[in-house]
Amino acid sequence: MLNRPFFALRGWWLAGVLVSGTLLASEQAVAQAAESVEAQQAQAALQEQIDAADEQTREQLEELRRLERETRQLEAENASLSGRLAEEAARQQRLATALDTLEETRAALPVIEQNMSAQLSQWIERDLPFLREERLARVERQPDEQGQNTIERINGLLEAWRVELDYGQEMDSWRGRLNQDGREREVDFLRIGRIGFYYLTPDGREGGVWSAQSGEWQSLDEEYLRELRSGLRMAEDQRAPDLLTLPLSISVNDLQGEQP
Repeated sequence: MLNRPFFALRGWWLAGVLVSGTLLASEQAVAQAAESVEAQQAQAALQEQIDAADEQTREQLEELRRLERETRQLEAENASLSGRLAEEAARQQRLATALDTLEETRAALPVIEQNMSAQLSQWIERDLPFLREERLARVERQPDEQGQNTIERINGLLEAWRVELDYGQEMDSWRGRLNQDGREREVDFLRIGRIGFYYLTPDGREGGVWSAQSGEWQSLDEEYLRELRSGLRMAEDQRAPDLLTLPLSISVNDLQGEQP
């Protein structure tokens, strides 16, 4: 009888121990779970800090690159501006120098114009006598009251020089009046640059070449008249260009002479 309560007590104690052990294990599991959650939360917080730090670093790097780009652009613009400023300074210096001599230049312009006009007129007078009146009229100085200033007259003289230069490179023909031996008649003129000046009557039977040496017309024989007729047709685009055999109006020494 006495043994049963003892065993009963022991059984109860054993059951209590088992229950206590189970509770302790549950508490430890809960504690471990809580610690795991806290660790995960700490790890997540740390990762957020790392991510935030990385984002900030990226933003700082991007800002640095932007500043570098702006710096290079400013340096390039500054270099370009410095060059333009240097050019402008040089231009201003040239302008100042030109202004310093402007009055002297203005005073010299009338003299320059007179010299150009005189030289060109002398050249035309010594040249072959083709279109002489027309050429001299181009050189004549226009009076100031017609509104032309010295600069405009000099430009006109320069244009006249250019026309005279073109005469030396052209072949031309025209019909005009020829005064010879006290009589005037209509003839066809042929000019080959500045080396040959000829005339031919409309019937083709009489012609001549101007001699710069003698200052008068010299008659051409039938052989040269045929060449002269061919030259007139070439000048009028009625015949393809070909070699002409004609006496020249000037000599070799004249060819080596003064040019406009």
